[in-house]
Amino acid sequence: MKKIVPYIVLILCALLLWDLLFSFGDATFHIDGDTVDGPLGAALALLFGAGGAILGVVVAVVVGVVLAVVFAGVGVVLLAALGVAGVAVAAAIVPFMLPLLALVLVWYLVSRSRKNRVVHAQAV
Repeated sequence: MKKIVPYIVLILCALLLWDLLFSFGDATFHIDGDTVDGPLGAALALLFGAGGAILGVVVAVVVGVVLAVVFAGVGVVLLAALGVAGVAVAAAIVPFMLPLLALVLVWYLVSRSRKNRVVHAQAV
């Protein structure tokens, strides 16, 4: 199967090229009520179709860039708002936490002395 796939793709590309080069009669379009067909009509149809596709790609890229800038700005504002909210919550909690500061200090001193006793016991 893997050996036959390149040949199938090559045959399909050859058929597409044959259709593009030798069958211009089926492409028609209208400009201001006038029908344009034949080789000129096919060439103009390809030109207008490709122009529309290129214009679509350009518009999609511009919209992507604008959305990236907008969402980056929203992200910065959101991070700033979260920072301000965190500072506000910390400022609101601090007065209630002050009595616990003495307890934390005692807890640290006791754990430090306990750690020193364990180190001395292992050294002896």
